[in-house]
Amino acid sequence: MQPQKASHTFGPFYDKNSEILIRESFPSVKSREVGFYYGHPTNRFWKVVSEIFKRKEPGTIEEKQELLSSCHIALYDVIDSCMITGSADSSITDVKVTDLAPILNSTAVGSRIFVNGKTAYRLYMKYQFPVYGIRPVCLPSTSAANARYRLDDLIREWQVIGSSRVL
Repeated sequence: MQPQKASHTFGPFYDKNSEILIRESFPSVKSREVGFYYGHPTNRFWKVVSEIFKRKEPGTIEEKQELLSSCHIALYDVIDSCMITGSADSSITDVKVTDLAPILNSTAVGSRIFVNGKTAYRLYMKYQFPVYGIRPVCLPSTSAANARYRLDDLIREWQVIGSSRVL
């Protein structure tokens, strides 16, 4: 499989009540197909967030958006477009990053930025930390490819997002 030019097929998810921003590197092929974040059924993101906030796990995009809104979570990837082979983060080159200013200027996110996995952290630190000066918290990837972490381990590590909300 050859690297292909890929662009983000959907925008950021946030509203004026967002207090937490979670960053991923770039949407998987499946996420780009369905048109929303964490679209691959084996990704454990929705299970983790649902458990932390004691909510029903969403199935549809509308239910996912409702969960995010009710938990004051914004989602936006670090990369807007790149060369990538399939969904392999390790193959990413030719990066064009997303613009965080609209989210930072219209929400209560402030410094509550979290990244989902080491690749997202590395890309954020390279391209966006110098611009925004906000150091994110790196959380273990919810991808099924991160077999080192069982679901219970992810939930324990990700609990920090629940305690980071403005009360």
